[in-house]
Amino acid sequence: MQKQWIAKTLYGFEELLAAELQHIGAQKIVPANRAVHFEGDQSVMYRANLACRTALKILQPIEHFKARNEKELYEGIYRIDWSEYLQNDQTFAIDATVKSDLFTHSKYVALKTKDALVDQFRNRSGQRPNVDTESPDLRLHIHIFNEQCTVSLDSSGASLHLRGYKTESHAAPISEVMAAGLLLMAGWEGQCEFLDPMCGSGTIPIEAYMIARNIPANIHRREFAFMRWSDFDGAMFKHCRDELMNAIKPLAYPIRGSDKDFSSVKKARLHIDACGYDEVDILQADFLKSEKTTEGDLFILMNPPYDERISVDTQTFYEGIGNTLKRHYAGTEAWMITANQEAIKFIGLKPGKKIKVFNGPLEARLLKFEIYSGSRKKIENDFKI
Repeated sequence: MQKQWIAKTLYGFEELLAAELQHIGAQKIVPANRAVHFEGDQSVMYRANLACRTALKILQPIEHFKARNEKELYEGIYRIDWSEYLQNDQTFAIDATVKSDLFTHSKYVALKTKDALVDQFRNRSGQRPNVDTESPDLRLHIHIFNEQCTVSLDSSGASLHLRGYKTESHAAPISEVMAAGLLLMAGWEGQCEFLDPMCGSGTIPIEAYMIARNIPANIHRREFAFMRWSDFDGAMFKHCRDELMNAIKPLAYPIRGSDKDFSSVKKARLHIDACGYDEVDILQADFLKSEKTTEGDLFILMNPPYDERISVDTQTFYEGIGNTLKRHYAGTEAWMITANQEAIKFIGLKPGKKIKVFNGPLEARLLKFEIYSGSRKKIENDFKI
């Protein structure tokens, strides 16, 4: 049976996610603000959770209503027949997001939702389900925008950026969804050798490897919230998972990461070991003292320090990046994300593309630099007819 779904994502990744959803068989796909609406049956929802690299949550809307005050919010929640989704002896949790002058505190909205839900159970049976924020049988998502309230079932549970391979923290981490989205935005498909020369805990090289081999994004996750739903179909889920696994392909070109900080290299290697991706090579190296080692094309994506959580001498550091690329990385398509707008001018290279993104709360730019062999003008002249 076809159902309505909402896939949540990061700013700027809506079209990427729409393309991913189309690939897995979703229909009536409509990108929105940090979300994509679509239709599909249960199997499409399973595939979306398993395979979509740029999705944060897959939600199933079950009710829409106007809520102009807490009374209308309470009544709207109370009208839903919660016995369709939850039993007395089960547990639940509520997440809320609000963007409204009428409701300004998401925790208060979650509390009023909880009150209405448990009051319905108590009034009908004298019993009530309990709240469990860690491992609930049912997770709900309440979204209020101005006067409009949408109540959804959360099929994902923990955010889908938590792939299951990270065990070690890092001073300036990039999320798995952000890394995958940047790679897809830059056009990475595994088409040549790959390098992240400032790899930190290894997120970008791991996501690059998974894209290159078509490995489902969340294949390492042990649990999704939909596994506790009353209509969970284990055989269908296994079939979807097996189909995705059967589409994995061999690695065509090397994937490498490096970092000058040994503790970061150690964390990256631990994460790669956790995945079993021993084809990904992580080295300790200072990019500013390095040079290209491959004769063929090279694709670089790096997330250098912004002088936010990791302190650097911005001018010297970014000048060093530009000089290293110009002098030692001919034949490279180099991409960089930075939230330091001032730093961009110190690179000394003109970006071929500059795309606005947000790395957490920080407004950033994804920059593309094409490093040619010889002068660009000479190459363009050589191909004139």
